[in-house]
Amino acid sequence: MSTLLISLPMANGPDTGALGAGTAPSYSYALSPDGEAISQQGSTTAGLLPQPGRTGEVVAVVPAAMLSWQRAPLPQGVGLGSPRLRAVLEGVLEEHLLDDPAQLHFALQPDAAHIAAGEPIWIACCPRAWLREHLQNLESAGRAVARVVPSHAPGEPSPDGAQLLITASPEWPQAVVYGTGPDNAVLVLPLSRDTAPLLPALDADSVVHAEPAVASTAEQLLQRPARLYPQAQSLLDAARSDWDLAQLEFANSGRNRLQRRLGSGLNDVLHAPAWKPARWGVVALALIALIGANIWAWQERQQLRAKAALVRNTLTTTFPKVQVVVDAPVQMAREVANLRQASGGLTAGDAEPLLAAAGEALAALPASATPSGIEYSNSELRLRGLPTDGFDAFRTKLQAQGLRADMQNDQWVIRAEARP
Repeated sequence: MSTLLISLPMANGPDTGALGAGTAPSYSYALSPDGEAISQQGSTTAGLLPQPGRTGEVVAVVPAAMLSWQRAPLPQGVGLGSPRLRAVLEGVLEEHLLDDPAQLHFALQPDAAHIAAGEPIWIACCPRAWLREHLQNLESAGRAVARVVPSHAPGEPSPDGAQLLITASPEWPQAVVYGTGPDNAVLVLPLSRDTAPLLPALDADSVVHAEPAVASTAEQLLQRPARLYPQAQSLLDAARSDWDLAQLEFANSGRNRLQRRLGSGLNDVLHAPAWKPARWGVVALALIALIGANIWAWQERQQLRAKAALVRNTLTTTFPKVQVVVDAPVQMAREVANLRQASGGLTAGDAEPLLAAAGEALAALPASATPSGIEYSNSELRLRGLPTDGFDAFRTKLQAQGLRADMQNDQWVIRAEARP
């Protein structure tokens, strides 16, 4: 599933990202066909952004400078689906915010529903009107946003300690500090010679990341080398976040969320590195099943061949005159019949056994049940002139002797049942 990643322009600095009359804000974007690689990147207006495809997803990334992070507990019974959530958040955060809470949009951390009441949770805040205008602008251009993620969010501490990213533009460089732990917010400071000493102390081995546009500025102000961190890669890393700021008034419908999660989950299963062992495991199981099925089929064929060879060998050993085996059971039955005929023995289909069996069966019927005609040909005995009523016992007695009785053209036809 392809993903179109769009960075929403900040509401300050030289590129204000405002949507005033006659203006068309520019969006930095990256297009990923599988969530891992970047196939296309650049910066353009909303109407010229590439399409992610029919099953693709559009993800909007909110810059760290447009977010503030608050940590506060929620009352019992107030969750993401509560109609009182926004009013509760405004009341809880009113004393901690510099802006009017009514002008801000709030979003709870991903696992907020599993945190006990009274425990503090992370709450992301960003300008409400700014976010609404950009989402509406993208939707009007045919790029409806399915998910809104922060460029950086509080989370597990990085194994290498605090991470420092220098971003924005050479005229307005900004330092983003993250990866310091789940209890510490993301810190954003304008970078200058005056603010550089305010940044958290970095170890000598710590790596400073910088976007290409501000890499030289970062090295000059921090007096240490900076590793390039392309914005497209930053957008791709942000899209892997569990956060979704599209909550409250910006929340998508349940069906869209389900489709998005299923699509994202399928994409992860098919392409994510974390699922690579599972993918190889599925392939290995499929190969084992295929090999096992072929081995089982080969064994079955071998057993059938062995049984067929045993039957042929029995036929040719018992009747050496048979040189060519076509259908061993039929040929053996024929040879046995010929042998019995040559020795004068009777078979079940001869006239004498059929007449004897028919006589025994007729003895159990009323004396009036006497056949008016008897005919024998082709191992079949035909009795004419017998009534058809009350002959279930007649048929049953014959079946007990291995014979079969059927009514054909007003006469009973008695023959030996075919046996293997």
